Amino acid sequence: MSALMRREHQNPFTPSGMHPHEGRYHHDGRGFRGGPWGGGWAGPGMPGFGAFGGPAGRRRAKGDVRAAILSLLADGPLNGYGIMKAIAAKTDDAWRPSPGSVYPTLQQLVDEELIAPKGEGRRTEYELTDAGRGYVAEHAEETEQAWSDVPRPSESAVALFESVGKLMGVVGQFRYAATDAQRAAAAEKIDEARRALHLILAD
Repeated sequence: MSALMRREHQNPFTPSGMHPHEGRYHHDGRGFRGGPWGGGWAGPGMPGFGAFGGPAGRRRAKGDVRAAILSLLADGPLNGYGIMKAIAAKTDDAWRPSPGSVYPTLQQLVDEELIAPKGEGRRTEYELTDAGRGYVAEHAEETEQAWSDVPRPSESAVALFESVGKLMGVVGQFRYAATDAQRAAAAEKIDEARRALHLILAD
């Protein structure tokens, strides 16, 4: 294997099997979507980035699932999937609770008689009971806090991710639509940019 091939194999920005014109990148608040990789990167799931571009390994902050569910059901019945979609939409995708956190909480609220199920199977929707509406009214501050506690990415973080997404779109084209000399020159420029970024962090 040549040095260039090893570099491509090891470089997380040039995975194998991508087509230079396959898709375009965009950032949706959680990570990069589309592009030559054909999928999405969580968190900003690009290598070296945690939630909203923080250090790798940092977990995205989660809100109070119980309070969020009660808050949403105050506006009308929803099923479990609808609740997960509504939470993601209301937080600009900053918080995407898993089924493993939503459905047990729904069952707990049913057991507490604060909500009641309607229908069966996947079509099951949940609505507040009279006791649930009273609870939400008495704990309005708590239910609103469920949304304010979820951090959003700053404008500078979103701008950074968008810039990197554009870079990824160009780098992807070097997989097939470039000569060896062009790839070597590009690798040198990327290394220069990496060193410059380290200097910014050290400033």
